[in-house]
Amino acid sequence: MATEIGTLHVRRSGLIAASPARVWEEFTTFERLSAWFGRGHRLETYVPQVGGDVLLSVEIDRERRTFGGAILIFNPGLELTFSNNWTERGWRVPTTLTLRLQALGEACHVELIHHGFERLGASAGTELEGYEAGWHSRHLEALKSIVEGS
Repeated sequence: MATEIGTLHVRRSGLIAASPARVWEEFTTFERLSAWFGRGHRLETYVPQVGGDVLLSVEIDRERRTFGGAILIFNPGLELTFSNNWTERGWRVPTTLTLRLQALGEACHVELIHHGFERLGASAGTELEGYEAGWHSRHLEALKSIVEGS
């Protein structure tokens, strides 16, 4: 079962010359996920199972802030989805972060989707704009480099 993506979302994607099963190997442990997903922010906790946690941190105005939440979907080879909210001074409701893999010919299409902004009410547009500018493809580029370099 795949997560439904709402209207207000940020999406980054890339193509990796490997099977989804090979790409998913980089989702299996804290160390492996941290090697590519810990870019621009730091992976603090990763318990790879439904109900496990993904906790990240980033420095904002010289203060370390944490964000993340519970893993909602852990479907090996296909999807990792987790709840996403700031630990301190968070939103009223969380947004959601989804990483999806899909075979595309001999390659794997990888998507990073930050979604659920419509749940934030009046601040949804402003938050979406901020994250649209903030998310880069550096995570997916790092993942590609690791997978294709091995």
